[in-house]
Amino acid sequence: MKKIGHMYSFLNVFWLLLSRPGNSFPVTVNTKRATTATTRTFLPALQKHQSHQRILPSSSKELYSILKQESKEKEKKETTIVDNFFRDNEDAINNFCQGTNNFWKQLVIEPVRNYVEIQPAGTSRRDIVSKLIAPPEVPGIPRPVWLTILGSVPTALGWYGYYKFSVEEELYQYELLNDKKVSGCGGYGTLFPFVYGVIIGFPMQLLHIPGGGTVLNAAALWILLGQVNLYRRVNELCLEAKQELGLEEPPLYGWWALLPPPLDVVVGLRQVHFLSEFWRIKRGDPYEKDIVAETLFPFISSERFTLKEFVTQPSRWFWFTKDFKDLDLF
Repeated sequence: MKKIGHMYSFLNVFWLLLSRPGNSFPVTVNTKRATTATTRTFLPALQKHQSHQRILPSSSKELYSILKQESKEKEKKETTIVDNFFRDNEDAINNFCQGTNNFWKQLVIEPVRNYVEIQPAGTSRRDIVSKLIAPPEVPGIPRPVWLTILGSVPTALGWYGYYKFSVEEELYQYELLNDKKVSGCGGYGTLFPFVYGVIIGFPMQLLHIPGGGTVLNAAALWILLGQVNLYRRVNELCLEAKQELGLEEPPLYGWWALLPPPLDVVVGLRQVHFLSEFWRIKRGDPYEKDIVAETLFPFISSERFTLKEFVTQPSRWFWFTKDFKDLDLF
């Protein structure tokens, strides 16, 4: 039995070593059974091993802390790989994005194009209704979480489509005006392939015309990839103003967009908050507390966290759980 306990402890630590940051349940560690055996057997053996050049921890909690830090460093390296890809191919990406935006812009009727023509910052009035219906501006209009929910819920997410168009077009124009290489397809190139895909694909599928499902799936994939890219770009912007935003690292995990609800909504709300705050800082607008993001649902405005931390730290969830202790689930 003692040998079995030792093997169990070793396997727990082994899986912990393989865990990735941001994963929901990357490991299953029964700390109540494993901590004592791990500390008494596995860690002392490692401490005696001459090949280890650093002082090893004397407890499983310390080991987990070190591994977590190493996981964050690994995440930074993986992020650098993505950034390097965009940097190494910035000319091709720029040409593709501009060509896509220009192509789809020509397929939109002129009255709509005229209404959503980009405007300088401060063009729209500051009241709620004006902000909801305002055309895109550069720097972008700060749209806090409470405003986004106010526009989206009563319209059954209809207004969110306009929000999506506006923020993509504002980022696109912001990059152009600052002589940057464009890394997104803008409002036209991001939203309208999805819109036309649904308009064409849904009737085809309804009438059992071959290819309808493929068109719908392609449209969904396009908007999903655009969302992942949006999170990457928001991370880049936030790093430009990380001191003003009080950040030590990018606030979003882009791949969370691929997760099922409600987890994709979690990262979506965080994107809304941090992009709004970035635009507020760029425009020099005064700070106004977003009660939804900063009080009612603290996870929206907190520092970046992994899925495991989100599940085990109720203090991030709601205003009434802010004093709850962490859960010892894994």
